[in-house]
Formats: sequence, structure tokens, C-alpha cells
Amino acid sequence: MTSTLATDLPLLLPITALLPLTAILVVAQSNPYQTLVLRGILGAVAALIYALLGAADVALTEALVGTLLSTTLYAVALRSSMVLRLAWPAGSPPLPSERRRQLEGWLDQLSLRLELVQDVELQGLHGLLEWQPDAAVLQVRLHSPRLLQRLAALPRQGGWGDLLDVLQLLPAASAPIQEAGV
Repeated sequence: MTSTLATDLPLLLPITALLPLTAILVVAQSNPYQTLVLRGILGAVAALIYALLGAADVALTEALVGTLLSTTLYAVALRSSMVLRLAWPAGSPPLPSERRRQLEGWLDQLSLRLELVQDVELQGLHGLLEWQPDAAVLQVRLHSPRLLQRLAALPRQGGWGDLLDVLQLLPAASAPIQEAGV
């Protein structure tokens, strides 16, 4: 039995409807990791449609380059760029694991990972993290005013714990910034 467009139409229409739906989800997604997965699904659906239409060469190219290669490269780029690298001064008291979990949970709102680097110059890092156990204060000093504003706009209370009275966001060498509405 030969396959024609008329015989494949009942199968082709629902699969084709997935393309604009997936594309809208890709554009509307705020989490970069979920966007990456949806982009892979979009490429796989496109490759399937090309194969059903008889364009095996285009389907193979889409599957290899449009889906596999681009998704892998985007994943590597995301993994390296979605991290907040902060210096941890040598000889500082250790950060309690509960505070670190709270800080990591708070940064999850922006899909950022926390990376603490010890005994390093501040070059190439986003800033400095200082824990003052006597006052129970966690200070984050950031070089980038834009990053400072984005972090200051995040709520400091949630399922990860209360950082409202503990966390101070500071420019590289200055006083605490005021949150919006405070």
C-alpha cells in the first residue's frame, strides 16, 4: 500500500497542530530549562512532520541539527551561564547548611545556581558572600547594579524559609539597597 497525503491526513493534522502549540509554549515559558526541553520537543515534532511528508533528508537534518545539536549546545550554554558565583572569604566562619539551602531556594526563583568560591580574587565573580554569625546576617555584595536590582525584587519569604531579616543585598562597597515598596 502506498502512502499519500490523503491517507496520512488524519495522522498529519493532529501532529501539525502540535507545532504552533509547542512554539507558543516555548515563547511563553520563563524557566530557561523548561524552554530548552520544549525546544527539543518542537524540533522532534517538526522532524516527524517532515518524515510523514516524505522529506526524509530534511527530517534527518532537523532531528540531528535542529533538535539534537542545538539542544545540546543550549544546555551547555545555560549550565555555564545560569550560576551566581560568589567569593567566600578565607577564614570566614562556615555558612550553616540551613542558610545555604534557603539562599539556594531563593535563587531558584531566577533559575540561578549558587557557587561559592574560596580563596580567589573577585575578578570574574559576581560578588562576595559574607556570613556574620554574631548578628545572624548574610551579606551579598554584588558588582552588577542590574543583578542587584533583580535580586532585590525577589520576595525573601517563601517555601525555602524566611530570609527577610537575614539577607542584606549590597552594592560592591556601599550600604544596603532599599527594596521596592519599603
